[in-house]
Amino acid sequence: MSTIQQNAANIHQSFHHFSKLVHLPAILRRANITKTRGVRVAVLFEWLLTTIFNRYSIYRAEESAGFSKRTARNCLNNVHTNWQRLVLLIGIQLIEYIQNFTDARRRQALIIDDSLFKREFSKKTELLARVFDHDQKRYFRGFRTLTLGWSDGNTFLPLQFALMSTRNIKNQLGRFKSVDCRSLSARCRAQATRKMSDVALELVDEAIASGIKAKYVLFDSWYSSPRMFSELLKRHRDGIGMLKKTKKVYFRYRGREMDVKRLYSILRRSKWSTKTTYLYSPIVTFEVDGQTMPMKLVYVTKRGQSDQYLVLATTKLSLKPDEIIQMYGRRWQIECFFKVAKQYLQFDQTQIQSYDGLCDHLAMVLMRYDILALAARENKDERTLGDLFYDYGRPMPDNDVAKALNWLLETITGLGKKFAMEAAVLDAIFDEFIKALPSSLVKLLDKA
Repeated sequence: MSTIQQNAANIHQSFHHFSKLVHLPAILRRANITKTRGVRVAVLFEWLLTTIFNRYSIYRAEESAGFSKRTARNCLNNVHTNWQRLVLLIGIQLIEYIQNFTDARRRQALIIDDSLFKREFSKKTELLARVFDHDQKRYFRGFRTLTLGWSDGNTFLPLQFALMSTRNIKNQLGRFKSVDCRSLSARCRAQATRKMSDVALELVDEAIASGIKAKYVLFDSWYSSPRMFSELLKRHRDGIGMLKKTKKVYFRYRGREMDVKRLYSILRRSKWSTKTTYLYSPIVTFEVDGQTMPMKLVYVTKRGQSDQYLVLATTKLSLKPDEIIQMYGRRWQIECFFKVAKQYLQFDQTQIQSYDGLCDHLAMVLMRYDILALAARENKDERTLGDLFYDYGRPMPDNDVAKALNWLLETITGLGKKFAMEAAVLDAIFDEFIKALPSSLVKLLDKA
């Protein structure tokens, strides 16, 4: 929140810059957000997006002179709006803008993760469920918010989201009303009850179809499975994830089937020496649907616990272990996004009970974060001149003084011959010049 100062002038100026950059009116029309009369939709969205930066909810915010709060709520609750498409289109426009200031050699990556969307005191919220929190190891009322983001190493932009419920009847708490199967609302509700790993691949497919050129997909141990890596390879993408230290997943190493714990014990007993930044980096093979898939593993010491280790895996065998560690480190950006969204952007602080309304609330949270990410990139990042920054920041090479003097003497000799100067005159000039040099340089010149 510190990237935008808390006064109305800066907030509206940031929004107008954001709106002009992403062509917001045209994108709203492509996401089925239109009005036949009254105030323009772009004006409604300016009020909705900037309200949160004044630390107000829709119910407590000051009403605009041109429309009522009910008008804004009706716009949000429109069942024909494709909120997922709206977030994706805005993300694409921002990526195209950011790439103008980014070196083409920089690796781009998609990041997948989910976070708990709590609704502890809700009873009638649509599709409400008991969901398991992996951090606290217990069930909560609410949803799982699956998010797909893009990163170039500096900026993180959310691209897609899915508000996940459950298909387990025992964990269903809210209303599961039936809607027209041909409608957009029905497709979103069907997506909310499917397997989360399958929905994650659907979000990746939508990002690829929209033209996102990221070649890597990052995810944590919850999504890391041989099938996930295999499915990404079918889409010509390489996955980088952390493996679970479980005995349920086996791979082949030097003709033997084993799990990651067994392999670690074998490597420790071997004569392989550990490195400074990682422990071991073997290449193993997984078998998925009868197809053999090679993968590179990287064993890394767990920070703060020298006797513990983490296991990273990727299907991009050409990556060095240090590069794999550096790429996986970008995954932390999506954790920072969830923290900012929950602390400042009212991620799960809403009284909406309909599933469509919750989806539009999340879309507004993601778009508000886009404004913050854009402001942070433009205000804090010095790399706004592309390759010129790298050329300017690259250290100058250390020139050898003897070589420089030798080049100078050769150049003077060439000029003397060009202007037909006598050899005796040149030798006299050089002798006087060398006599004036320190004895250490004279020795270097003799060697050169």
